[in-house]
Amino acid sequence: MNSHTLDPLDRQLVHALQIDGRAPFSHVAEVLDVSDQTVARRYRKLRDSGAMRVLGLPDAGRFGHIEWLVRVQCTPDASSSVATALAKRDDTSWVSLTAGGTEIVCVTRAPHRADGESLLLQKLPRTPRVVAVTAHYILHTYSGGPTGWHGKAQALTARQAKLLSPRLPPPPPRREHVEMRDGDAGLFAALAADGRAGYPELAAFTGWSESTVKRRLEYLRDTRALFFDVEIDSVLLGYEAQVMLWLAVPPTELVNVAAGLAGHPEVVFAAATTGPTNLVAIVVCRDIDSFYDYLTTRIGALKAVSRVETAPVISAVKRAGRLLPSTRHGNPSLTGR
Repeated sequence: MNSHTLDPLDRQLVHALQIDGRAPFSHVAEVLDVSDQTVARRYRKLRDSGAMRVLGLPDAGRFGHIEWLVRVQCTPDASSSVATALAKRDDTSWVSLTAGGTEIVCVTRAPHRADGESLLLQKLPRTPRVVAVTAHYILHTYSGGPTGWHGKAQALTARQAKLLSPRLPPPPPRREHVEMRDGDAGLFAALAADGRAGYPELAAFTGWSESTVKRRLEYLRDTRALFFDVEIDSVLLGYEAQVMLWLAVPPTELVNVAAGLAGHPEVVFAAATTGPTNLVAIVVCRDIDSFYDYLTTRIGALKAVSRVETAPVISAVKRAGRLLPSTRHGNPSLTGR
């Protein structure tokens, strides 16, 4: 992309695909009142330039898995190699360098009955340059992941958004888990690379017939075990500062604070966790001055917050299960995680 921002039609397309990543271009075109060719051309331009991609992701909780948010403190000379080692593992989905490059934050998934401590320790290279490790169990996600981030979805009218919303049955209770099938790993790998991949391509990845792929995809989506998201370069949306917040909140106030935080347009991700700080958030702002204003006014107004730790995200190493080229590390892309 030659421009550093998206025009109104591009923003509408991003919003439309955030609502339904697999919506037919003909339907999107009808709602946006443009031609099918225009929608397809705009999408290809954004995708081929690397500015945006649609991806399909598993909801770990629906499969009975747990997610850990791991903080790894390193000496500055080791952070890059340790982050790359973590990013190359299949069980990490999000790896970033923060705090001036001395800390790595990653998300890893594990089955409930696995030995969580040993799994976490196995991810780290055996080096004395790793000086501290803390692991936080993600208890509940309030913003990001399946809920998406509303900050990148503000271009459509309420009527347009309703017309584009997929018609899915009510979700089952969270306690009802979906069983992982042979072939699901291939299906999710293909959808993480291209959430709009056609049924023939998905059939080749899974070894299933196209009709089986279609039925499985619909089932996973209906049960909310699969969701679609839009990954987009933050600069194109006008956000140049990305910061992690670690907050301590009394348990009696956790739900109210987390729900309020999730409603802030600056918040990409918010979740309750275990640990001395029990609420984590990822915030994006226009620049550092804007973040300072957000911190002192919006966060400062949350009286129940007793402690706040901030850590600027300086480099994205892995997003949505994909190892990012080093040339993109300076411009973190924005997804739910």
